[in-house]
Amino acid sequence: MTQAGADALRLELKRLTSTERPRIVKEISAALEQGDLRENAEFQYAKEEQGHIEGRISEIAAKLGAAQIIDVTELPNTGKVIFGVTVTLLNVDTDETVVYQIVGDDEADIKAQKISIYSPVARSLIGKQVDDSVIIQIPSGQIEYEILSVEHL
Repeated sequence: MTQAGADALRLELKRLTSTERPRIVKEISAALEQGDLRENAEFQYAKEEQGHIEGRISEIAAKLGAAQIIDVTELPNTGKVIFGVTVTLLNVDTDETVVYQIVGDDEADIKAQKISIYSPVARSLIGKQVDDSVIIQIPSGQIEYEILSVEHL
């Protein structure tokens, strides 16, 4: 996991434990005061939401506990594609450039140009260097890219 990904998870964990958990406890208390719980939709909804919040808290805590956090900015830039780097690629056929950061599964967001280390594109790039050509197999065929730059941002 990148440092930015770990920071985002820590921020979400803090929000869940300091804001969402107390809010749902208040909602459950208010619903309990209304009486008969069998027909109390607010109570049922609040309990269900509490389960989701607690599940997410557990999931984040487990991920952070097991994560190996890599701060790529502290590593020397050798021009080689590794986890956490930002890669600029040139599509050899169309002359279009694309930029991707290679991140962990939890951080992957194609709209933000962050691709999972386990994606076909990232797997094809890992270990390659600036000026290397890479052929990537995609469902509609193959794309050939040239690696223009590798940055440790």
